[in-house]
Amino acid sequence: MTQADRDRLVALRKAKKKMITQRQAAEELEITTRQVRRLLLKLKAEGDKAVVHGLRGRPSNRRLSEAMRQRAIEILKEPLYEGFGPTLASEHLERRYKIQIGREALRQLMSAAGLWRVKRRKVEEIHTWRPRRSRFGELVQWDTSDHDWLEGRGERLYLIHMIDDATSRLRARFVRHDTSEENLRMLRGWLESHGRMLACYTDKASMFQTTPKNYRKQTDLPRQEREPLPPTQIGRALNELGIVWIAAHSPQAKGRVERSFQTAQDRLVKELRVAGARTLEQANRVLEEIFLPWWEAHCTVKPEHPDDAHRRLDAGHNLDASLSIVESRQVNGGDYSFRLDNQLYAIERADIMTGMRGAQLRVERRLDGTMAVAFRGKYLRYRKCEAAAPATAVTPKPTVKAGKKNKPQQRSSWMKDFDLHKSPPVWKAARAR
Repeated sequence: MTQADRDRLVALRKAKKKMITQRQAAEELEITTRQVRRLLLKLKAEGDKAVVHGLRGRPSNRRLSEAMRQRAIEILKEPLYEGFGPTLASEHLERRYKIQIGREALRQLMSAAGLWRVKRRKVEEIHTWRPRRSRFGELVQWDTSDHDWLEGRGERLYLIHMIDDATSRLRARFVRHDTSEENLRMLRGWLESHGRMLACYTDKASMFQTTPKNYRKQTDLPRQEREPLPPTQIGRALNELGIVWIAAHSPQAKGRVERSFQTAQDRLVKELRVAGARTLEQANRVLEEIFLPWWEAHCTVKPEHPDDAHRRLDAGHNLDASLSIVESRQVNGGDYSFRLDNQLYAIERADIMTGMRGAQLRVERRLDGTMAVAFRGKYLRYRKCEAAAPATAVTPKPTVKAGKKNKPQQRSSWMKDFDLHKSPPVWKAARAR
């Protein structure tokens, strides 16, 4: 008999001896007066064991059969499910094999079979987490994880995460390379789905922040007096869209996105293994059809304030222009052309305007592979110039006159028998003439 049973027995004995009313006993036991009357009758017939539930010590009516329990253990012993925890294993047994078993019951089965070991948590220093933002869209944490997602079955992949700080709503995508273009595509997907967030929280990677270069002349200058560094492509895009960029000084500062990667490196890796994903397309399919719906159902929370902090995209925002790789090129004053990647482009004659000679053009390499050229906010038409064929030097062939053969050159004999010392002086020769 447990302590709760003893407390119930004391209240029932008081009601039996008329020390308290049946209504007072019902309030104390948090049951109805009808149940109190039934327990009093049972107490009179059976004694103190009336407060003990009749099914105590008996197997549950919902208990799985021994064959079904053994079948579940045999499935989880397969190499495909190595490392699965009770929660994830329970979901897969129900989804793939139609075996419904609770995670706590499965935990006991797996522990008895040696498939799960309870880990004792170490006493750690208490760390107070930063409170969440109050509205959806106030702060979005953004990072990329380099992990062996396919466990050696395919190519190396990177996982980009964008997670809202207030609600933990997640947007993710597998990519082959962690580049500015792929991160701009991820940003575009968030903007098209929700709008412009107030701020983005990232690390100090080179794609978000330009690496400072300390020259000898600037090492002694204070930080405020040094020349400002140009923004990166992502920094420029965020500035054009009116989104604040915040840099984290440590991985712990952006703990929400780091913890989302820990969950993905445990659960998502196993989902990819079960699905047999080997390519980028298969990995993204598992991510979108299985992992992200599960995350939305189990890991998101309601914000403190229900209103949305996202701002809509106005007519003045051009996502194609802002979310592109932008470079500057100088116009050649002679023929109004510019060079890019060792290729010469000429501006159409109808778009040439005053002040363009020697000026800087804005060249946009857009995410869809096209290119746009703008000057003073106006887009220009241009054409690719065909490269001229290089002139080859032609060596002239020696001309040979007809009827004459090349003879070896002979030394001239016009000064033969001439002696400078024996000849008469010049004045005598002149007088004689």
